[in-house]
Amino acid sequence: MDIAEILAPQGVFPRVKAANKKKLLIDLAQRAASLIGAKEDKIFEALWEREKLSTTGVGHGVAIPHGRLPKLERITAVFARLEEAIDFDAVDDAPIDLVFLLLTPEDAGADHLKALARVSRLMRSAAMCEKLRAAPDKAALYALLTEPTATFQAA
Repeated sequence: MDIAEILAPQGVFPRVKAANKKKLLIDLAQRAASLIGAKEDKIFEALWEREKLSTTGVGHGVAIPHGRLPKLERITAVFARLEEAIDFDAVDDAPIDLVFLLLTPEDAGADHLKALARVSRLMRSAAMCEKLRAAPDKAALYALLTEPTATFQAA
């Protein structure tokens, strides 16, 4: 599975402002709702319930919030780069500024895990995160996220 299969150019947001974790997830739920035609409150609810289990702030300034939605037809991603890093209760207690949101159908099973693994590998790369932070615009972010080697970088 390539990132381009789950992330559309219109799902990339280079300058997102958020005061805190909850407001960020509300904002991203609104953005995702317009992409997939689902209700933003249902998206937020799925994301917030997952956050209650344990943080999706994976460290090094990165968060990968994810949730399952009934009636969603395919795995969909949203990427956001924050204007200012915020506290996200990340595992390393560092603030986050890169967010890769994943929404999967309720019955996605192994595909949910495969998508999460792909995104995790991509966002674990310190070099990739540096490039994402330095990218000048939406087009550059999308190109970085979807380059063929992006799904396989792990350094």
